[in-house]
Amino acid sequence: MCVVAVALLVLARPAAGGSAVSLDGRVGQQPLSRSTGDHATRLDPKQLTTVVVRITNRGSAPIEARTVRLDGRVLGLTFFAYDTAVRLAVAPGATETLSFPLDLTGLDGQATGLLPGSLQVLDAHRHVLASQHYVADVSGSLWSVYGLFGLALLVLTALSFGSLALALSRNRLPPNRWRRGLRFLTTGIGVGLVVTFFLSAVRLFVPAPGRWLLFAALFALVFFAVGYLTPEPDADDADDPAPETDEVAAGTPGPAR
Repeated sequence: MCVVAVALLVLARPAAGGSAVSLDGRVGQQPLSRSTGDHATRLDPKQLTTVVVRITNRGSAPIEARTVRLDGRVLGLTFFAYDTAVRLAVAPGATETLSFPLDLTGLDGQATGLLPGSLQVLDAHRHVLASQHYVADVSGSLWSVYGLFGLALLVLTALSFGSLALALSRNRLPPNRWRRGLRFLTTGIGVGLVVTFFLSAVRLFVPAPGRWLLFAALFALVFFAVGYLTPEPDADDADDPAPETDEVAAGTPGPAR
């Protein structure tokens, strides 16, 4: 249930107010403004990539960009981030453009598949001046940090599912419906996250914050409903002693007089 609440909070959160500084970026040959799940920005560790940032200052004070960051995040975790030191001053009402090569060597061991990311411009105090979101198509390895994280989730979820199946087969589930539902819900969250990582790795799904939360919430609700509707365990099966034999039930005849 907590997953559903968080998902609703994320979706209901009002959009942030407009900033005085705007950013329009390009990675490789594709503008980030056109980067979507169907037309993701390709990041290849084997190729040198050119990054272009176009910064517009609509404020009344000059700004100076000192760092350009390109990153990718899933579940609130940063799986890759590249910081490039720059020095670009933008006067009020002006627009400046900066271009530089970016070496993505090492990305192969960090992520693979479709990941939501952002291009950010930071000032000298590491505050974000402006950012632009995009979808990255990373040509990495399954044995990257991202892939191994997904495999670890798979193992943990399989153990949770196995424990749940064992308890069900042995009639050891909690007698309270809500407790049974919560136990199933935990496994459902794991299944939802595993499916999210799998679809992301095979480039069928972009695990953006609102989307993966709803995905996990859907599996959690389904599993909770299954657990809640599961018949109450029969306590007599576990507590009753073995039935007596006919001889014991009838009594042993006493000695002849």
